Amino acid sequence: MNNNIYRTIYCGEVSPEYEGQEIKLAGWVNSIRNLGNLLFIVLRDETGIVQLITEEVDKYINITKESTVTVTGTVRRRTPDMVNKNMKTGEIEVLLKDLEVLSACVNVLPFEINKSKESLEDTRLKYRYLDLRNEEMHNNILFRSKVIDFIRETMKSMDFTEIQTPIITSTSPEGARDFIVPSRKYPGKFYALPQAPQIFKQLLMVSGFNKYFQIAPCFRDEDPRSDRLYGEFYQLDFEMSFATAEDVYKVGEKVFYDIFTKFSDKEVSKPPFKRINYKDAMLKYGTDKPDLRNPLIIEDITDILEKSDFEPFHDTTIRCIKVSNLDKSNSWFKQMEEYVKTLKGMLGYIKIIEGMEFKSSLTKFLNEEIKNNLIRRLDLHEGDTLFIVADKNRCAKIMGNLRIKLGQELDLIAKNKYEFCIINDFPFYEYNEDTKEIEFSHNPFSMPQGGLDALNTKNPLDIVAYQYDFVCNGYEMASGGVRNHSLEILKKAFEIVGYDEDVVKTRFASLYEAFKYGAPPHAGMAPGIDRILMLLKDEENIRELVAFPLSANGSDAMMGCPSEVFDKQLKELHIKID
Repeated sequence: MNNNIYRTIYCGEVSPEYEGQEIKLAGWVNSIRNLGNLLFIVLRDETGIVQLITEEVDKYINITKESTVTVTGTVRRRTPDMVNKNMKTGEIEVLLKDLEVLSACVNVLPFEINKSKESLEDTRLKYRYLDLRNEEMHNNILFRSKVIDFIRETMKSMDFTEIQTPIITSTSPEGARDFIVPSRKYPGKFYALPQAPQIFKQLLMVSGFNKYFQIAPCFRDEDPRSDRLYGEFYQLDFEMSFATAEDVYKVGEKVFYDIFTKFSDKEVSKPPFKRINYKDAMLKYGTDKPDLRNPLIIEDITDILEKSDFEPFHDTTIRCIKVSNLDKSNSWFKQMEEYVKTLKGMLGYIKIIEGMEFKSSLTKFLNEEIKNNLIRRLDLHEGDTLFIVADKNRCAKIMGNLRIKLGQELDLIAKNKYEFCIINDFPFYEYNEDTKEIEFSHNPFSMPQGGLDALNTKNPLDIVAYQYDFVCNGYEMASGGVRNHSLEILKKAFEIVGYDEDVVKTRFASLYEAFKYGAPPHAGMAPGIDRILMLLKDEENIRELVAFPLSANGSDAMMGCPSEVFDKQLKELHIKID
């Protein structure tokens, strides 16, 4: 066999049109079946599988699964009773003429390739190169490539210019923890891997570029979740000069709508997406990333129930969720009470029974005026149930979680939809209960609504920023804002959180200087590519859509990192380990 020509056709492309022809294939041994007088070998490559057959059983008896081989053979049709309709190549088989083992699989496999997803994730990540041979996992990575290609085409169709920004940059005092890189040439100083290309893309706008984008790697040392990767992730980063929030909304709506309609059969929200300001989102949904597939809405009834005789309803925040036509056992209601206890809250409920009577342990504390006010405000009818939580500080969060729980328990969430919305008007600052200090709540480089006047005259906690998130099915899909392009506003914004002009000048020297030379108003955002893929594939674990992710604990057993370094390296970097 000519070792320089491994194959003439891919496994998944063999069809009846090749009947009688001699072909050459190459791939991995997917399975072996020995019938004594016949040996069946299923060969696999990226395009699919094909069955080989031979009577020379003894010649190939020692071949192992997952070995790579190249073969020649003649294509023949299967008899009608032997056709496998579950295989793309199920109408044919290849009569084996010759087989050469290119690289034998000599180790015991840590898991069955076609069942790798049933194994522990740590094992799968240690042997990720085997896990990625699994058809579903392999297709996830191919799918990722197709989506990213489509994103590029979409952005370029809107006249965005793709520009790469640096991977090694300076550290930032804001946001998540940086990954820092020691400098050999400058003892005691450090580079950082970028949390995002934020400053660079703003500088590109100052440079006169009209529309920028890139498929940007970002690095953050923050704890992972099922929907957030540890260490590094990718986003579609884009920015536009002389742009408003509405300009960004239109681009974002096109990007998300086009991606989700092309790569999914589910119903997708049509642009323009629903706009919800931050305060309303926290009130009605208990979160700034609401799942709008869930029809349940949170209502504030503090002004009604605070007039009751029930002491826990005094000097607090009281909110409720109305569920119609609810027929559940007492044990189910008890489970809901226990769930709210895990959230460090207490759950009360009122059932509206025949004759519009209130059935609840709370009824004795409610006079007729309170009952009538609840009926009018909430449009109550027989069969309705109110779930009530009172908590001065955590009411929104508790109710947000309860809304999700009820939606799941009562099967109210429409699983065949992608419901998008835009959350805007985020607070510019927030109060940190731990440090007892004011800090940025979202992005320090966003423009405060009202500009310098707002920063000079308003309570910082009342200032709203031109900041927005795109949200889908309960997940934050993109974050962005109208950027601050004024040096005076930038200095004042950082002054409020305790950074004087010298700190701004030092830490953000590039922006500090660039804004002195005429910066255009600019705006943009950054959709998360990994999360887009996760939703499109209905995966609960975002690591399923990444070729070589770090594990949930931030380690990589396959590559052996993080790892110790040699003393020589530390000496070159002027570092000592304490």
